[in-house]
Amino acid sequence: MLNSLFKILLFLVIVAGLAMGATYLMDAQNRVLGNVMITLAGVEYTFSPIQAVMALIALTVVIWLVLKVLALLVAILKFINGDETAMSRYFFRNRERKGYQALSEGMLAIASGDAAAAMSKARKAESYLQKPALTNLLAAQAAEMAGDKAKAEQVYKSLLQDPETKFVGVRGLLKQRLADGNTEVALKLAEKAYDLKPRHTETQDVLLQLQAQSADWSGARKTLAAKLKNGTLPRDLHKRRDAVLALSQAKDVIAEGNSIDAREAAIEANKLSPDLVPAACMAARGYIADGKPKLATRVIKKAWASQPHPDLAAAFSEIEPNETPAARLKRFTALAKANESHLETRLMMAELNLAAEDFPGARRALGDAVEKDPDARVLTIMAAIERGEGSDDTVVRGWLAKTLTARRGPSWVCDKCNTVHDDWAPICDSCDAFDTLSWRVPPSASVATTTGLEMLPLLMGTPASAPEQMDIVPSIIEDADVIADGSQDKT
Repeated sequence: MLNSLFKILLFLVIVAGLAMGATYLMDAQNRVLGNVMITLAGVEYTFSPIQAVMALIALTVVIWLVLKVLALLVAILKFINGDETAMSRYFFRNRERKGYQALSEGMLAIASGDAAAAMSKARKAESYLQKPALTNLLAAQAAEMAGDKAKAEQVYKSLLQDPETKFVGVRGLLKQRLADGNTEVALKLAEKAYDLKPRHTETQDVLLQLQAQSADWSGARKTLAAKLKNGTLPRDLHKRRDAVLALSQAKDVIAEGNSIDAREAAIEANKLSPDLVPAACMAARGYIADGKPKLATRVIKKAWASQPHPDLAAAFSEIEPNETPAARLKRFTALAKANESHLETRLMMAELNLAAEDFPGARRALGDAVEKDPDARVLTIMAAIERGEGSDDTVVRGWLAKTLTARRGPSWVCDKCNTVHDDWAPICDSCDAFDTLSWRVPPSASVATTTGLEMLPLLMGTPASAPEQMDIVPSIIEDADVIADGSQDKT
């Protein structure tokens, strides 16, 4: 409204100024106040005021025409030299200027969130420029912002007709299918986009994610290799993620019943990333099945030195499944030396001493873990030690009561969404992120969700030759169940 009023006032001021100027010139000519004299090549020319103004206007027009002719000649020369659009740019320069102005205004409208203005500017730019490669993309973005998915899809499909804009159209449709959750169609579109631009980093990431979600481990490994080749992925990260994919591939082979291929895939995954706990466990079990206990031991020790984990201890126990608790304690001592200071190592040795009924040894193995923010598993082991040493039931129940409010131990936690998983998986069940599970204490670990009793007798089990005194474990579990039930009744 104010803009229109300003334009009207400006027009009136210009008209009034021209009228006053014309009146002044007429009065000056009638009064013969003076003439304009110009000397050119020794010849004097005399002009009245009106004639001088008209001559000045004519000179301006002539100069403008000369410049236009020169610009035309330049355009012709460019056209002759191979610039096929030089002539069209010359004749339609004004339309092109207006078109690009509308295009820039539309982009600003997109940035400011004004979908209606962006759509209007897109139509205006199209009418001036006749360049769908530029204006259709603006129209699609404006339609998506306005919530008109059908219009946006129509525009993206129109971009597929031009080889220059085909990738943009495929990428737009891909984002729409991802937003709709249609991963099957999205995977096909991602593969098409990857074929068009194999070096496009975003397309590589989306394709890898979709291939992993659809369990296409072979295809995902090829995409991962392409990322390494194109320099978009560090070599150490490539080895880690390739190991994750190889491990997932091995799990699928196991499900199909081909144990030989599964062992080879698991061993390959372990070689790619020796610190990947699931790969080390699967590779070790593969060596055990092949009758190669020394190789299994080597794999587990190497993984334990990097990341001690109960699953590694469980796989290590399978190397000699029928040994006595005392023999097992002696054999596991060599594994413990690979990472003696780690809490998991101390817990493992405490449990082994419990199985061997060496209760003072179990207490020594725990060390200061009880004083330094103990978790539910540490407290449960302490209850078992107290029961084994003949302490009163009050003492045992006191330790078990502490497990109800103690923090839980480490779990497989997604680094992206912090979702806790019971078992390791290549894909997070909550956010579908790839290779984000790590063995650590969950952020919300201040209150325990378990008493840790499932860890007794832990990875050892109860060997066939174990003495009957191992009945201590069911007794501890029974006491903890009573305490847990009482706590639930109070709540």
